[in-house]
Amino acid sequence: MSIPVARWPHVLLALLALATTLDQRPVLAELVLCVVVAAWLAAGTTLRIRPWVVAVGLTALTGALVVLNPLFGFLTPVPYFYTFRTIAFPWQPAGVAAVAVVAGTAQAYGVDKSTAGGVAIWLAVIAGNAVPMCAYAFVARKAEQQEAEREQALAQAREANRRLAESLADNATLHEQLVVQAREAGVRDERQRMAREIHDTLAQGLTGIISQLRAADDRTWARHVAAATELARESLDETRRSVSALRPEPLRTARLTEALTGVAGKWSALHGIPVEVTTTGDARLIAPEAEFALLRAAQEALANVARHARASRVGVTLSYLEAEVALDVRDDGRGFGDVRPGGFGLEAMRQRIEGLAGTVQVESEPGAGTGVSARVPLEARA
Repeated sequence: MSIPVARWPHVLLALLALATTLDQRPVLAELVLCVVVAAWLAAGTTLRIRPWVVAVGLTALTGALVVLNPLFGFLTPVPYFYTFRTIAFPWQPAGVAAVAVVAGTAQAYGVDKSTAGGVAIWLAVIAGNAVPMCAYAFVARKAEQQEAEREQALAQAREANRRLAESLADNATLHEQLVVQAREAGVRDERQRMAREIHDTLAQGLTGIISQLRAADDRTWARHVAAATELARESLDETRRSVSALRPEPLRTARLTEALTGVAGKWSALHGIPVEVTTTGDARLIAPEAEFALLRAAQEALANVARHARASRVGVTLSYLEAEVALDVRDDGRGFGDVRPGGFGLEAMRQRIEGLAGTVQVESEPGAGTGVSARVPLEARA
């Protein structure tokens, strides 16, 4: 049957009391002190006595026993144990030294302390006990500090890992949200692109076809039907190119100036309104996105002239400036006052040009025509 750890001091005390009884006739004071020590140990585990008080009292009682009988020096491991367990720094080394005095006194019990040599031997024995035990106290303290620092570092690492895991989870959620938003934005942008392309190709083509068919009569029907057929073919081709996100046909094999001239010539022939195309400045290569946006702006401006202006002539000017390219489309039609023309076409024009960090301005006066100006930087990129 094993003995509980808390009872070992009582067992050691009982064995020492039995040993002193077998060795000699015990002194009554020794037995009384043994009972007091046993009671003190029991009180330390059952009563609410401060642990360090138990250790100090145990050291004092053990010292009293050693003074009566050096055999009780074998009991000093008990106060050592309590001192190390219950007394904290900076008082622990003092408690350990006090127990070392008791142990050294027991070990040097037979030394004559009435002489200087005897006292020196007694002090040397005490020092032989105190120095290693105090050194062990400091080493244990250092180990405790290192263990505490290690536990703190582990706690900080666990906290950092927890925060990192939370951050990764948040980042994953944010990434998913960004992917969804990017997908929605892509769908929205593609819808807007297709809406602009349909307006600039199919819708304008259908408008032109309707206009040609309405204008047809017995004498001119062949010319108008031919024009309507040509418009349908061109609109179908441009619609196919728009669906495939390809460059408009006028820009496929020509630069912007030639493309504007071709578009203006076809528009003039279709509507019977003369168009003058002028280029100013030194022509330079510009971004394909800028060419595309300016060409669509010219087509939209000319379409608006055909629908609303009742103009007799139109001027298209492409200007290569120092830091930007400007397109101006001006007619001599009826114009308008404070009421600005609405509709998707002008809004689509603004979206294209402003998407390249450019600007769009519309100026008009009643009876004095209308001017549309679109400008994009030379280094424009979508």
